[in-house]
Amino acid sequence: MGTEEDEKMGLLFGLLWLFTSFLQGVHSQGVYASPTVRIVHAGQACNVEEEQYSERVYTIREGEALELQCLVTGHPRPQIRWTKTAGGASDRPGNLSLNSGTLKIENISRHQGGRYYCKAENGLGFPAIRSIRVDVYYLDKPVITVHQSDDEAKEQFYFERTVFLRCAANSNPPVHYTWTRDREVLAEGSDSGVEIYKPFFTQGETKILKLKNLRLQDYADYTCIASVKTACGIRDRSTVFSLNNRTGPPSVKILLDDPVVANPGETITLVCKVISGHPLPALRWVRVKGEELPKRTIVKDGTLTVPVISDDDGGTYTCVASNNVGNPAKKSITILVRGLRKGRFWITPDPYHNEDKIQIGREVKISCQVEATPSDELQFNWLKNGRPLKSSERMVITHTDPNISPGTTNLDIIDLKFTDFGTYTCVASLRNGGIPEISIDVNISSTTVPPELTVPKGQSQLVVLEGDTVDLQCLVSGKPKPIIMWSRVEESGPAAAVAPVMPDGSAQMESYDGILRIYNVTRKMSGTYRCQTSQYNGFNIKPREALIHLVVQFTPTVEPVYTEVRQALGRAFSLTCNLLQAYPARHLQYEWKLGPRLLTVGQFSDQRHDTSYHVKALNREGYGEYTCDITNEAGAGRCTFLVTGKAYGPEFYYDTYNALWQNRPQVYGFKLQWTQMEPNAVDRILAYRLGIRQMGQTRWWEQEIPIGGAIQKGQLLTYNLTELIKPDSYLVRLTPITRYGEGDASERTITYSAPVNPHLREFHCGFEEEALCSFSQDKSDEFDWTRHSGTTEGITSTPNTGPSSDHTGSNQGFYMFIETSSPRLEGDKARLMSPNFNILSKGISSSASSNPTYCFTFYYHMYGRHIGALNIFLRQKGQTLTDTLVWSLTGNQGNNWRQARVNIHPTTAFQVVMEGVRGSSNEGNIAIDDVTIEEGECKDSPPNNLRSFASLPSCRVFLLYVTQNLVLIGWPR
Repeated sequence: MGTEEDEKMGLLFGLLWLFTSFLQGVHSQGVYASPTVRIVHAGQACNVEEEQYSERVYTIREGEALELQCLVTGHPRPQIRWTKTAGGASDRPGNLSLNSGTLKIENISRHQGGRYYCKAENGLGFPAIRSIRVDVYYLDKPVITVHQSDDEAKEQFYFERTVFLRCAANSNPPVHYTWTRDREVLAEGSDSGVEIYKPFFTQGETKILKLKNLRLQDYADYTCIASVKTACGIRDRSTVFSLNNRTGPPSVKILLDDPVVANPGETITLVCKVISGHPLPALRWVRVKGEELPKRTIVKDGTLTVPVISDDDGGTYTCVASNNVGNPAKKSITILVRGLRKGRFWITPDPYHNEDKIQIGREVKISCQVEATPSDELQFNWLKNGRPLKSSERMVITHTDPNISPGTTNLDIIDLKFTDFGTYTCVASLRNGGIPEISIDVNISSTTVPPELTVPKGQSQLVVLEGDTVDLQCLVSGKPKPIIMWSRVEESGPAAAVAPVMPDGSAQMESYDGILRIYNVTRKMSGTYRCQTSQYNGFNIKPREALIHLVVQFTPTVEPVYTEVRQALGRAFSLTCNLLQAYPARHLQYEWKLGPRLLTVGQFSDQRHDTSYHVKALNREGYGEYTCDITNEAGAGRCTFLVTGKAYGPEFYYDTYNALWQNRPQVYGFKLQWTQMEPNAVDRILAYRLGIRQMGQTRWWEQEIPIGGAIQKGQLLTYNLTELIKPDSYLVRLTPITRYGEGDASERTITYSAPVNPHLREFHCGFEEEALCSFSQDKSDEFDWTRHSGTTEGITSTPNTGPSSDHTGSNQGFYMFIETSSPRLEGDKARLMSPNFNILSKGISSSASSNPTYCFTFYYHMYGRHIGALNIFLRQKGQTLTDTLVWSLTGNQGNNWRQARVNIHPTTAFQVVMEGVRGSSNEGNIAIDDVTIEEGECKDSPPNNLRSFASLPSCRVFLLYVTQNLVLIGWPR
């Protein structure tokens, strides 16, 4: 830009600063405030009730959308978190979303009911917490089950029997039942042969119809109607059961012998057939203990097919038949998948003399164990040097019971001789073949000796660095070599409370070569490890074991690892690095640096756990990255401090009253307010760089807002943005500037909402547009006003109440009304709120000025036997929110529209609230139309049958809102 333009811009900034400084806030803590919170709901609730401590119960029907908004105040802007009684809202299903303090659940289910908490905290005072209990209403289709008093079977199942028909339905609220027989309602006492009662333990969830000594007339269609009395608009549900002389409980059979034995890979088909039962029973297949059916399973009409069966598919399968008569019938069958698993062996030298070594002339026992399915098909054969071996006086072969799994065979060699040395083979197989055999070779010779364990020299204590890979090794001798089992030795002292585990999280690990390899070793893996011989695949003797101690060295753990320090020039400050943990913890040294420049070095004493560096007066060269390295034999731990003169970011103020206004049709303005976080932490803030970008665009407009004098903590700063285009949203960025340079930037979004401040000397609304002239529904009431016209279908569901047209008599014209039929209750309120009207005094003082008056006019229609009340409140928004009743009318006023006028005298910004109250029953619809607010007193006095409550203020105010607007002028960036 040219010099002349620069001068003009400078002059403009000077003028802007005069306006800005005029709107600056106060000193001390200013607008800082601890959080407050309240919960409001969106949408049409079935009911909203107040509970103790101002908590609410929000009732909603299952399947509808729940939307709860957490409205907070407080500065700095509180952080919001939603939680639920049983778990956090963060652990949420796919139909739940959280956005800017709004919790939304699409298609809510009964399991998502409960108490929801909104917690807001900003570091000041205590967190603010409010809750709302969400009560989800639902009604499932009822189920009728039939039972008889005598289980003895006769030709006619119900002949001369007492029969019980039990009806049950899941619901919320509790369900009410009605029984009918062939469309005739059955009531207690209406038939001597019928008794209706409710078990005391069911809490309204079931109702039983007792038919005593069944008669021919009792053969009929019985209907159970479940009702929650249209709560939440839920309709009644019913179930019909036909009782006749063929009615009977189910029975089934499976067309296969139990068990079914199959080879892996085969296809198995189980067929379940209904033998009896009316109505026709439904069949299903289940597995024991709730296990799922195999994924490949095909079930159709009681036939279950498992293709390509595997070991995991074996087990018990149950066919269940049910028709709600008597108890379900069950038949089970077991599938055995043939196979051999887990072959093991062990050698017992002279089991009767507690010997560890094999000796000539003594007994030697070789045992072989295999798991088999089915166990009764398991058979063993023994070979010596490849030739079949049969049981004899010196070679005694025995087998365990074939029905016990795993199966075991033993070969006892009595009076061992040199000629008995050789290789003995145990062969396990299934009798009917089709499955591979398992062969286990055991060598008996002079070299067959029990194992011994040793640790290589110098390997009993290993010292490694954290993160390394280490091998723990135990050397095993003997023949055959057994598997080595590794485990941890429990430590003594406080650490013994938790049993140590192996690196993979298990209590024990196997090793075939005696080596335990640990990758990426951590300090938690320090301790004593035990290697031990297993008692299988080797000698059946007392296990041999050895110990290895592992020491893991790690670099010092320090804090803070990284932190930012904000300081102004010329100030003194200290930096401290704390030592938390190190091994080895002796001979620790520290070294302070600023960038590459060494500042100081030293050594820790045994009693010292921190080191500090002091700066007496910060200069420009003192800004930068300070590091403190604490070093031991394993390496160094580093604390990093970034010392900077950057200012903290601004804290946007979100509680500005009527921040958004408009005084021209196509544009709007916004009062941007903020405080400066820790303004005294760094040098004085000289200016703010303001950036603004239209959402969806990439171009930024920027300008600087100069600041004169020091900003105090909590001081509220204000800047008015104008010429914002309706209805666009804008992203605003604010960056503080000191002599150090730019500080942290903060951003917020400005969103347009339809007129907050109507600037009209005469306001009129006939509700002809869906926007309702910026009228809004109060979210804290029980239900809402509804917009309708005479041609709208379903204008009211109740006859003899409500209008048939708007107040002009037009069927095409719209009006607002309250529908008082179910689920509305007596006393329920619906509130409709006008737009906000902002007013300011004309002069600084004018005690003689007359009080401003506005005439509020509207038409009402209150026709019906059960009309409640229509109340008009003047809501003023000063330091506190106050509602003043200015007009009220109750009772039936006839089937015509009437006009009401009332003078109101607001002293500050205000709204008009129109409240409809539901009467004693459903013929109580109230309607309103053509609302007008005009400056000056009403031309005609209000009718005598109205009560007027008009507060008289002490100063003159104007409907028009006066502000010092700062036009946004800057340059693109």
